[in-house]
Amino acid sequence: MGKNKLRRFAENETFENLYQHHNYNVRVEGFPLKGKWQNEYFKNNNPIVLELGCGKGEYTLGLAKRFPDYNFIGIDRKGARLWKGAKEGLEQNITNAAFLRIRIEDIGYYFEQGEVAEIWITFPDPQLQKVRRRLIGPNMVSKYSQIFPSTGGIIHLKTDSRELYDYVKEEAPCQGWIIEEDLFDIYKEGGAAHLTEITTFYENIWLKEGKTISYLKIKIGPYSTENQHV
Repeated sequence: MGKNKLRRFAENETFENLYQHHNYNVRVEGFPLKGKWQNEYFKNNNPIVLELGCGKGEYTLGLAKRFPDYNFIGIDRKGARLWKGAKEGLEQNITNAAFLRIRIEDIGYYFEQGEVAEIWITFPDPQLQKVRRRLIGPNMVSKYSQIFPSTGGIIHLKTDSRELYDYVKEEAPCQGWIIEEDLFDIYKEGGAAHLTEITTFYENIWLKEGKTISYLKIKIGPYSTENQHV
């Protein structure tokens, strides 16, 4: 492992806005902020929005600066990536943003039912051969439903994958998901300003390659054990 990566890992341990899985035995002792993120970390009652697979945190921080009346938590499993977002968040004193280094599959250990209002999924791996691993597939959405309010929550998907975009639109009626907004090409069809004005590292690469960037806003219904599909 390179010295630069080791230095970043060491710095991560000092960042007060970054929580890492290896510091907690969540399966035995639980996570201390579960059910308490608003009161004990953010010190407000504003809605919590997650970004899954946040990478270097560009979108998490961009949203936090644009929407000060919301709290944002970027989630990724790679500490070297999260280092950049956490460091910039502290340097810029962005108090409504935090970061969590965990496996997304374990999200239920870190949030209570009703604690999360919305989720952003920006440029996920489409997992064309492994549906079960898709961040927007039924298996994972059933996990998100367990931390959404009893009335359901919102998922925002931003992707360069036509296959994933088509898959979600086809799967939605089967799963009871409601597509509230559908933009096949956000740079041609418009939409909210933050859809094009906040860009990620990978998005900039895809744009240079001339790829189409699509967006879906999806309403997910209440959690039900009957909706747990593979």
